[in-house]
Formats: sequence, structure tokens, C-alpha cells
Amino acid sequence: MGPAAPSDAPAVRAIYAPIVERTAISFELEVPTVDEVAERISTTTAAWPWLVARRGGKVLGYAYAGPFRSRPAYRWSVETSVYVDGRARRLGVGRLLYSSLIELLRNQGFVNAFAGIALPNEASVALHERFGYRPVGVFPAAGYKLGRWHDVGWWHLALNLPVPDPPNPRSVAD
Repeated sequence: MGPAAPSDAPAVRAIYAPIVERTAISFELEVPTVDEVAERISTTTAAWPWLVARRGGKVLGYAYAGPFRSRPAYRWSVETSVYVDGRARRLGVGRLLYSSLIELLRNQGFVNAFAGIALPNEASVALHERFGYRPVGVFPAAGYKLGRWHDVGWWHLALNLPVPDPPNPRSVAD
């Protein structure tokens, strides 16, 4: 396991494509191109971690963090995501990725991690709660995909204690 690079884009896209095409786990309606995925990796890794889990050179899953919201006062909060290849589920890949991602985010100085989960998704809820994420609310009928409306549940994980006058989070490269 290690940091993602734009060269991982074909493998990341291969994992993500069936999720976009066949599920409401992602609210994207079109699978991004390899170039779009490479750009997402490059943009994200400028400030936040994006990890890939490999076995025998094959990417089995990935996890990343990004900004929770764009306004400056939110800079101590991140949104996290994890995706695992369908053939590698239930092998501990998601746990390995999230364990490393959360440690990196804590070390960077982020205070909160949030995760939006299209409901129902028992596996994702269980993974997040295993790491201490707690439900904080549900946005009803937040997205329409595959012929129906889907609620989105939001989970929160405290990464570090909030303190007065906090230093800015460190970049992933620091």
C-alpha cells in the first residue's frame, strides 16, 4: 500500500466504473475517463492523501480525503471515501486503507472527517463505524439515480481535538 499517482488512474477507474454504472454508491452518472481520474489524483494529492492498496502489483482498492467544503473556515475538516475492487471485498482491504488514511489525516492536523454514504449501504456503514465514525444526519432524497431517489447519511469522526487558533493542516507532502 502507498500513495496514489496519476499512473494508477487506469486501475482506479476500473474499480470505480462498475460502481458508477451499476450502483447508487456514487452519484456520478458517467464514468470518468482515465485522464479525468489522473487529474483527480493529481489535484487531490497536492494537499490531501490518496492511497492505493496493492497485492502482486494489482490495485485492490483506494481511499482518499478531500475538502469537506470550499470556504476557508472548513479547512480543518475533510471528506473521506474508500472503494474496493468487487473481487477483493471482505479481505480487509478497506480496513487497511482507512486505517492508514485516518492516521495520515490525524498527523496532518485535521480535526474532523466526514463521510457521505448513499443509503442503504450496510457494508460502508459498518466499515465507517468500525473506525469510530458516528451518524450525524440524513439528507432525504438527496440524489436521483437508477430510477429512484436515494437518501445520503452523514457520518463524523473526530480526528483531533479542536483548539483555539489552530495551525493550518499540513500538506500531505510535509
